[in-house]
Amino acid sequence: MWRTCPPEVVVERLPLHGIRLLDITVVWAGPFASMIFGDLGAEVIRVESVTTPGHMTRGHPNPPPNVISSPRGAYYVDRDPGERPWNRYSYFNFAARQKLAATVDLTKAQGREIMMRLIATSDVLLENNRNSTLKKLGIGYDEVRKVRPDIIYLSAPAYGTTGPYANFKGFGANTEAVVGHTWLRGYPDADPSMTFVVFHSDAAAGASAVFALVAALEHRRRTGEGQFIDMSQAENMIPHLTQAFMDYSMNGRSQTSLGNRDTAMTPQGAYKAKGEDQWIAISIESDAQWAAFCATIGQPSLAKDLRFKTVIARRRNHDELDGIIAAWTQQHDAYKAPATLQAAGITAMPVLKYEEAHYDPHLTERGFYELVAEPDAGVHLHPTRGFRLSETPIHVRSPGPMLGEHNRYVYGHLLGYSAAEMRRFKEEKHIGKRYDAAAMTVGTS
Repeated sequence: MWRTCPPEVVVERLPLHGIRLLDITVVWAGPFASMIFGDLGAEVIRVESVTTPGHMTRGHPNPPPNVISSPRGAYYVDRDPGERPWNRYSYFNFAARQKLAATVDLTKAQGREIMMRLIATSDVLLENNRNSTLKKLGIGYDEVRKVRPDIIYLSAPAYGTTGPYANFKGFGANTEAVVGHTWLRGYPDADPSMTFVVFHSDAAAGASAVFALVAALEHRRRTGEGQFIDMSQAENMIPHLTQAFMDYSMNGRSQTSLGNRDTAMTPQGAYKAKGEDQWIAISIESDAQWAAFCATIGQPSLAKDLRFKTVIARRRNHDELDGIIAAWTQQHDAYKAPATLQAAGITAMPVLKYEEAHYDPHLTERGFYELVAEPDAGVHLHPTRGFRLSETPIHVRSPGPMLGEHNRYVYGHLLGYSAAEMRRFKEEKHIGKRYDAAAMTVGTS
């Protein structure tokens, strides 16, 4: 059963309780990292601005009809932007759980002063903007460490802070392309223009950022020293392609796209199952597994057939093999057949559509999805995390914050500003819960 509300969570026992992280991140890689920090108990304060909308993070502040009718329009709940579209953007809401949200205009001197006061109370600053963006705003590492010498400051632009690409902009599609991922994916008879973007590098970079920050925090615990972390989103994608890189390094061989096939496991592929658009993914690692597969599908003689007896022979005759395997899988259910194969020691799983993954019995039983209630977006199923801590269980404690939702806590409680000062900050467009009129018109013409 899906978890509709978190069981009793003792926040004080969570691993990162007592750590405050300032989140000045964009798109997905950075927000993904700060989300995990929040899951682990850190107080994460997302810093935003009512004068500069984050189109690629909270979505368009006033999406025109052509945006709503486009594929991106599906990010808004029911393709309805509502009165406050920035609070209904699922792309943001997923990676914003466990966070607080405050607003400040960092382009103004007063905004930088406010930010520095907040930095002085914090342990970590995380950002993944274009290189030098924060430095130009006066909150680069050299400025920040003056007010908080032991701060951990992680900067994760697309290509790192040094090198020929340092000042290039980059999204997931670009970082995946420059390290060869786009070239390796897809089918052998299709060029890279046909390769669907999966933003693999965002998740890879986000997870690596968490590891780097925790390592730096441990170093600070032992030495009292803060430090700057220079992280390249693109470089964090390369370890996911180690086989291809080392193949070239050791053998001078440049790998190309293989579709669903593999350089070692043969046969491997996605095969049509019984029913409409149902598929099964099968991977066979060895001659012994091949013999077990042949016995399982009722054709034991195939294991001794010279066309398929060895890995090399199977690779040479992969097309013919695919036809034989598909003839069997098409007679069987996409869930039952993999279970039968797994019982024989063969790696196989159903290929699920997203809606099927939402109802997958394994993920459901493990509590991977949790129902999260958001004031402007309603109640929806959210994927959570791929690990569970036995002594400090983690659950969704709070939904993604509305724009400026925690201004009173940040300005009043943390920074000690008076009610009169906060009223002035609101007039000066530091504090707010809606984008200002000028921001609402950006990109609508």
